[in-house]
Amino acid sequence: MFIKRMLIGMLAISISAPVVFAQQTPSANQKKPNVVFILADNVGYGDMGPYGGGELRGAPTPRTEELAKSGVKLTQYLVEPACTPSRAALMTGQYSIRNGLSLVAETGTPSTLPGKAYTMGKLFKDAGYATAIFGKWHLGASPQSLPGAHGFDQYYGLPPDVSWDSATYVAQAIQTHSYPNLPDKVLYEKGPWITQQKGNGPLQRVKPFTMEVRAEIDNELTEKSIAFMKQENAAGKPFFLYLPFSMGHSPNLSSKQFAGKSRIGQYGDKLMEGDYHVGQIMDALKEMNIEDNTILVFASDNGSTGQYMMTYDRLGLGAPDMGSNGPFRGDLGEATEGAVRTFCFIRWPGHIAPNTTSYSMFSTMDFMPTFAAILGAKLPTDRAIDGVNQLDMLTGKSKTGNREHLMSFIGADLVAVRWKQWRMYFRDMNRTGTGQQMLGGIAANSVPMYYPKVYNIEMDPHEDLQLVNYESIAVNAFKVIQEYLASVNKFPNPPPANLTNFNQR
Repeated sequence: MFIKRMLIGMLAISISAPVVFAQQTPSANQKKPNVVFILADNVGYGDMGPYGGGELRGAPTPRTEELAKSGVKLTQYLVEPACTPSRAALMTGQYSIRNGLSLVAETGTPSTLPGKAYTMGKLFKDAGYATAIFGKWHLGASPQSLPGAHGFDQYYGLPPDVSWDSATYVAQAIQTHSYPNLPDKVLYEKGPWITQQKGNGPLQRVKPFTMEVRAEIDNELTEKSIAFMKQENAAGKPFFLYLPFSMGHSPNLSSKQFAGKSRIGQYGDKLMEGDYHVGQIMDALKEMNIEDNTILVFASDNGSTGQYMMTYDRLGLGAPDMGSNGPFRGDLGEATEGAVRTFCFIRWPGHIAPNTTSYSMFSTMDFMPTFAAILGAKLPTDRAIDGVNQLDMLTGKSKTGNREHLMSFIGADLVAVRWKQWRMYFRDMNRTGTGQQMLGGIAANSVPMYYPKVYNIEMDPHEDLQLVNYESIAVNAFKVIQEYLASVNKFPNPPPANLTNFNQR
């Protein structure tokens, strides 16, 4: 009856508690570290070599293995179910629902980052850093949502409200003769373009985002990133580089150098290419003699598309475009462990011990307060910050991290709560393909349960054995929810966007 009463008392919610952390200020003579954050797109836990992928998956990743040996490998790096929510959480240190971004951003919808958001770009800009993003923003194309409005000095990449597969839009129209009276040139003019922004200036179109550009885009992003680092290093200015690659996202068209190099098709080719580009960044830092004063992060935004992509071949390329989420159940968009748990490596010589593995929970939201602690910066107090400072765990001062729970949302729905090694689901999910629930992304419709389902993730990573006696676990999970609801009363969430209810913020 206890569980029933608690469940009945729960409303349809979106949820996590604000966290207070101790500020750590660097000494006056300590040089500010550069920060390079490389983000893969839809690459799963089981794809990279240090997690059991790599050569065993038919796609060697030697440079990533080198990176893992030079820093820490996180085994419980937790994100949000899909790309926009996860990137919003990374940039703000908040659950994506705090900014109305708990669904995938779609062109023409109000799913866009509010101007009042405090982002990682602003954090580093306020600390005197040169800042740049080369790649995928995906947090909205409204003027108040662009990277330049959030602390980035320069931006080059996709239109900020579309994803990497937008390169296929024109190709599909040509292939299917959808607009038989329009020349290809006109179609490309109306399709997606590579864009750039200098400071907070207007967004400028550079060139049509064709399939040929898509295949070579990560080469271009890497070249621009290295040029940016060299320029700022020569100027004696610390830099924050955010490099969100196309690596892993359909269609995985690799450059000519890597086409056909793996044993598992185009997805494996792209893994190998991404690994190569990570190595180029590492080599550039070494060449400039700044690798010891640079924090290098390589992570993924969410789990892979997995089994779903076995039968998905939009352009008839004839090869499965799928990744591996290792031992965990579920794929991108589902709020399951396989969707929200992926790889992450962090290197900071002299501060993070080499060749170490952490088994502590670490959320993508935790980077914001952790970087703030490194910089001696203060985060805003007029909003909830869901990330926690994990600096002591990373530097070995603490054997355990500061996180023991995480909530997962899809839209306005709280789907699951992870508390320590247990995962509790409040809604059943069924894959539906493209649909309203994810605003154009791979969707999972959710249906509320009368009783939650609970699994021990450590004992049962694939979630095959549902627990029966879980009252003590439920008490702690509901405590997390109550703390979150209290924070929402203090700092209300905006209404999440959907395809039928355009509540403007």
